[in-house]
Amino acid sequence: MRNSNSKSQQSGRFAYDGLDRVIHERARLSVLTSLIAHPKGLVFGNLRAMCGLTDGNLSRHLQVLEEAQLIAIDKGYDRNRPQTVCRITARGRQRYLDYLEVLEQVVRDAAQAARGANARPAPLVSSLGLRRLKTT
Repeated sequence: MRNSNSKSQQSGRFAYDGLDRVIHERARLSVLTSLIAHPKGLVFGNLRAMCGLTDGNLSRHLQVLEEAQLIAIDKGYDRNRPQTVCRITARGRQRYLDYLEVLEQVVRDAAQAARGANARPAPLVSSLGLRRLKTT
């Protein structure tokens, strides 16, 4: 008789339910990565340049992230010129870090599968310094 844990491990082993669809989109991942590296926020133009997006494309992705409460958008003025500052929220930071944990598992599983089921995966993600984000 099969163990139910064994069955679920085999049927859903690579499902990765924790890959947050809001974050997983390339442009939004880029935005959140930029903002987590700048916790005080970024001016819209700087964020646009860092992510390589157009004004309209960035605006649409910011709207999705704001609706999910992952970022906050503050509109104001700097020397009588309109200025939009985007920053990651505490909730956004936690969801981003949770997402990275799942992504790390994807990398470990892919490395292990590439080497064979019995091989121990190399610490690929740790060498990128992603663990350091959790302590800041």
